[in-house]
Amino acid sequence: MKYGIISDIHGNLEALKEVLAVCKQESVDKYLCLGDIVGYGPNPNECIEIVQDIGAVCVAGNHDWATTARLDATYFTPDGKSAVTWTREHLTMEGFGFLNGLPITEKTEEFILVHGTLFEPELFRYQNIIAKAPNSFSLMDRQLCFVGHTHAPLILIQTNDNVYSSSERELEIAEAAKYIVNVGSVGQPRDGNPLASFCIYDTDIGMIDIRRVKYDIEEVQKKIIDAGLPGMLAYRLSIGM
Repeated sequence: MKYGIISDIHGNLEALKEVLAVCKQESVDKYLCLGDIVGYGPNPNECIEIVQDIGAVCVAGNHDWATTARLDATYFTPDGKSAVTWTREHLTMEGFGFLNGLPITEKTEEFILVHGTLFEPELFRYQNIIAKAPNSFSLMDRQLCFVGHTHAPLILIQTNDNVYSSSERELEIAEAAKYIVNVGSVGQPRDGNPLASFCIYDTDIGMIDIRRVKYDIEEVQKKIIDAGLPGMLAYRLSIGM
């Protein structure tokens, strides 16, 4: 089975289409979405419809729930708050219902999905510090946990009582280890690399493969400006921050 794992699309239709084109070329069987389908970007409804059309197993992100008022957005940045307000005003009723009904976590026989951390997932903490990783590893009753939220790909590994990160982006799963895999962001990467980030997990060979793909950034930037969204949301796409 090949899984295409996406996160933090943030209304970026152009990036999502390019990612899914690669997944199709790779004969992906099933899709997983780790939340934040909307927020920041100019095409929230179209991105929701695509996620539904591909039958993705999906969990909620903080922007998804903030848009439906299930989450208080007072801690968001000013640009983030503006994007939430804009998205709420432009969302269809069908899109609203879909986002509002998303679960905070999801489990399959093989892995766990969550937007932030398994430890208090409803608080949408960032899983980007090794020292805090044991809080999530201790709650894992599966070998793999896929996360997003930070917009930067990262693989955390636990073997016995040791926790460390891997710089590898193509990694073979070891039977005796547990893994927290941050797949990065489709629509707004923040690791200094503007290319859309996603992951392909091949269960037949036990391989995690974090991929990057180009998309038409200038087109998305134009849409953001034309929609009246904050200009910084357009600028940061070109620098991956």
